[in-house]
Amino acid sequence: MEKPLTLLHTATVHHATFSKLAEQIAPNLELVQHIHEDWLTRARENGMDSALHAEISELVQTADGPVVCTCTTLGPVAEELGAIRIDRPMMSAAARRGGKILMVFCLESTRTPSTELLEQEIEATDSDATIIPMFLEQFWPLFEAGENEAFLACIAGAVNAYVVDHPDTNTVVLAQASMAGASSLLSQLKMPVLTSPGIALQAFA
Repeated sequence: MEKPLTLLHTATVHHATFSKLAEQIAPNLELVQHIHEDWLTRARENGMDSALHAEISELVQTADGPVVCTCTTLGPVAEELGAIRIDRPMMSAAARRGGKILMVFCLESTRTPSTELLEQEIEATDSDATIIPMFLEQFWPLFEAGENEAFLACIAGAVNAYVVDHPDTNTVVLAQASMAGASSLLSQLKMPVLTSPGIALQAFA
């Protein structure tokens, strides 16, 4: 019998998102979903202290099967402790495409983990890709307030406006799992818009 896939979330909204994706992509895959919203808050306010490190480690070590961390901020530490970063397959796909990669994110705590991961994948694939960061912190309060449709619409609007002015953009990466829904609002773009949840589940399933 295959072991379940354990997901570590820092936002409640991800539970429904990944349940729906699993039904579509891998209906026989059993998901065990843990939600720790306070972990992201603590990491943003205090950094990765020893207590938070220990709590993440306990979850990873006691899980019955592989663990996927869906939080970009916690991703590097979770990976060091034996979990899988949800954004690695997405970043690998972006790197392989090469060219100009528009990397979109809404949290400052996401900037370094996402950039370093994409740089790793660019180096690993010997790609000619270049990273163009787009920081949209002004929209994050919408997500925190539960205004998800407005959040996604604002993300899509900003990305679309940029691409109109920069048609040589080769790939758009929505770096945080919370932004994935904006991809459906960008279907008119001529370049791929990559999101981590679907790509990750396909890879891990």
